[in-house]
Amino acid sequence: MSNANPNFQLMAKPSGSVCNIDCTYCFYLEKSKLYPNRKNQWRMNDEVLDQYIRTNIEQQPTDVIDFIWQGGEPTLLGLGFYKKAVALQQKYAGKKRINNSFQTNALNLDDDWCQFFKQHNFLLGVSIDGDQSCNDQYRLTRSAKSTFDRLIASIERLNKYRVDFNTLTVVNNYNVKKPIEIYEFLKSIGSYYMQFIPVVERQAQQTTTEGLSLISPEFTGNAEVTDWSVNAAEYGHFLNTLFDHWQKNDIGKVFVMNFEQTMSQSLGFPSSCVTSETCGANLIVEANGDIYSCDHFVYPENKIGNLMVDSIPHMLGSENHQRFSSLKKEKISQDCLTCKFKPLCHGGCPKHRFLIDSKGLPRKNYFCDAYKIHLSHSLGKMKGILKEIHGN
Repeated sequence: MSNANPNFQLMAKPSGSVCNIDCTYCFYLEKSKLYPNRKNQWRMNDEVLDQYIRTNIEQQPTDVIDFIWQGGEPTLLGLGFYKKAVALQQKYAGKKRINNSFQTNALNLDDDWCQFFKQHNFLLGVSIDGDQSCNDQYRLTRSAKSTFDRLIASIERLNKYRVDFNTLTVVNNYNVKKPIEIYEFLKSIGSYYMQFIPVVERQAQQTTTEGLSLISPEFTGNAEVTDWSVNAAEYGHFLNTLFDHWQKNDIGKVFVMNFEQTMSQSLGFPSSCVTSETCGANLIVEANGDIYSCDHFVYPENKIGNLMVDSIPHMLGSENHQRFSSLKKEKISQDCLTCKFKPLCHGGCPKHRFLIDSKGLPRKNYFCDAYKIHLSHSLGKMKGILKEIHGN
């Protein structure tokens, strides 16, 4: 077991899977069924918060410390919780610099929240799937009411207080047909940093013993892709249409992470977890301090430790984490090894590797066709852009 302190991210889910809306495609809402004892104790308490802040600062080998707050919906903890968090960061930071990122559905963002985010330089990620027809397709309240007007009002407040934010758009079977409309709408509300994430989930033929309808990434039995999952080929064409529109109109004005990341990676820079060569650097802290290697693998059997009793180096060296870290390289399709695009996707996320490959193994990534369609169309153009920028 290594005692070295490798670089890692420690992303917190202080509200666990608890959320104030009921997105059809959300894979995390069901996590509450795996932990029934947390039903009335879903909040991260002060002791765990203190330990999270201190551990993230003290055990990170870098001078810049990133705190990433996710959910569920993290605003459900209340503004006071994050005031405590910032105070603890200031207490333990020493000479290290602190960055805070906050992923939210934005419905609860009043003036007080926005002033706080501005004062402490939080970077917000706002979940929005496009205009009202797109956003209301799958992002509704528990009583099936629209969330759109509240969302737009909150974004207007973010702009009013000049809070830095980007947008995260889940590409599904409905909005995949509207790439330019979505893109232009996001620009119109002040988003110039965008990310588009394709969704695919599988359902077993019957619910699991825990009552789950969506299945674990490691499930190998009979299952079907949900009807709201995006078709891989359509997603590839979505990216191509978007790329051509962006290239024609907005290079240097709008940051689209999907494109910028590919261009950066083609120059040899590190990539995001989905397209990286290995997994395991983005740890998840649940509300009770439990640590997992990835939020897509938050199942009891995949826990690697608890923040209150285990050090990060110990957890990174644990058998469960080592097994997870090896998944991406060991369970890659043989077809990927001879693919010219492998350096840019590395077989994609292990969660999405469930299609049968040429060797008869369930290791082909569901989005393989999307990657090939997109990169075949856009990679040459991306290299042209980079040549213009760098002059070689």
